[in-house]
Amino acid sequence: MRFASLLLALLVSAAPSAETKLSTLFTDGMVLQRDLACPVWGTAAPGAEVAVEIAGQKKSAKADADGKWSLKLDPLAAGGPHELKIGERVIKDVLVGEVWVCSGQSNMEWSVNASLNPAEEKAAAVHPKLRLFTVPKKQADAPVTDIPSAWKVCGPETVGSFSAVAYFFGRDLQKAIDVPVGLIHTSWGGTAAELWTKNQILAGNSELKPLVDDFPARIKAWEAAVAKHPEAVAKAKAEGKAEPRAPGKPMAPSCLYNGMIAPLLPYGIRGAIWYQGESNASRAKQYETLFPAMIKNWRDDWGQGEFPFGFVQLANFMARKSEPGESNWAELRDAQTKTLALPNTGMAVIIDIGDEKDIHPKNKQDVGKRLSAWAQAQVYKKPVVYSGPILDALKVEGTSARISFKHVGGGLTAKGDVLKGFAIAGEDRAFVWADAKIDGETVVVSSPKVAKPAAVRYAWADNPECNLYNKEGFPASPFRTDAWPRK
Repeated sequence: MRFASLLLALLVSAAPSAETKLSTLFTDGMVLQRDLACPVWGTAAPGAEVAVEIAGQKKSAKADADGKWSLKLDPLAAGGPHELKIGERVIKDVLVGEVWVCSGQSNMEWSVNASLNPAEEKAAAVHPKLRLFTVPKKQADAPVTDIPSAWKVCGPETVGSFSAVAYFFGRDLQKAIDVPVGLIHTSWGGTAAELWTKNQILAGNSELKPLVDDFPARIKAWEAAVAKHPEAVAKAKAEGKAEPRAPGKPMAPSCLYNGMIAPLLPYGIRGAIWYQGESNASRAKQYETLFPAMIKNWRDDWGQGEFPFGFVQLANFMARKSEPGESNWAELRDAQTKTLALPNTGMAVIIDIGDEKDIHPKNKQDVGKRLSAWAQAQVYKKPVVYSGPILDALKVEGTSARISFKHVGGGLTAKGDVLKGFAIAGEDRAFVWADAKIDGETVVVSSPKVAKPAAVRYAWADNPECNLYNKEGFPASPFRTDAWPRK
């Protein structure tokens, strides 16, 4: 009898668990994407039938040999709250509306607490139809599936630590479209775009493959620096100096795609917003390939087609230069502008709200507002102006150059008496400051030092003095008409 009882216990413990589990993205307070056949997925005992119910729908799926199951709901209209039932489990307070992924580096991670007027903003953040989800930071060598987090209702107690850009974008958007909005925040300060891109994409592109191939050498260099660090510390102590910081371990290409994007797949979304580029500013030419490749990577893996992707152009930063010159940050902004060639993309220009001494400008309200304007116009088809002037063409007219623009809105205007920020060059490629005047929907640029213009640049600096806008208040994007290599 004792042996039989022991055998029965062993058999029970060895039997597969019948517990049905759901992806950790599905929690109380969640938002499902409206008008989309939203995926629902999880795990169960191999071969088990899983029943899912919501808003009168009843769906079922069978777990495969690995215990994985998935199904798609019929599209739902905006509204709620609903209950989502999966087996015996009930997910409560489920809204249906618009879901956006919000990603990037530190300026996307930057919280409401650290932005302008935090106390005032938090006190006013009573938005029960705005829901917030933060993906914890995680590096991974291979794609992971679980996210230890949960949806939260936006309120004064929850919004302070949330991404400011994401919140202000979602707040303005929710007010404009009047349906629930869900924001999935997944970002990490100081990170380059290759960390957010799948390894196969990097390795399969000749321009990006060195990012993967060179990583072992970077690790060896880091190990060597770590080995020398105690000696450097001892020397600093002996000389009465501050101890040097320990060398930071390089992050592997694709590690954040694996740890912070892959586990979101294939959750139903409307689109994504992105604020990043500072960490790639010294490699702008490569970014022209890398950034579009990352966007395509996300779109392909999400399986929702070319979903809307809005991004923020780098703000003005660092000391202002007295003469025209080259600039890594200007080149990165140019690479970002070129990414607009991808379908269904948009760019928020913030060349006017940066901070010379702080890479993290505190005015995140206007960043969110400009991203929201793009989404309202391009995604939700509202009749609003959403962009400032963007270079269209250059036409040389004798000793002058005429610049035409897209997105002039109600017309071009200068903030101030004199239009600033334009430089002009002849075939000698020597840029000088130019006289610039608005003429209808164009700007005429000239200089007595340039008899035969060949190229014009605008706001081409780390921290340019520039003041061209449209009458709706959107700043013109920095640009260059040339493709000359740096001297």
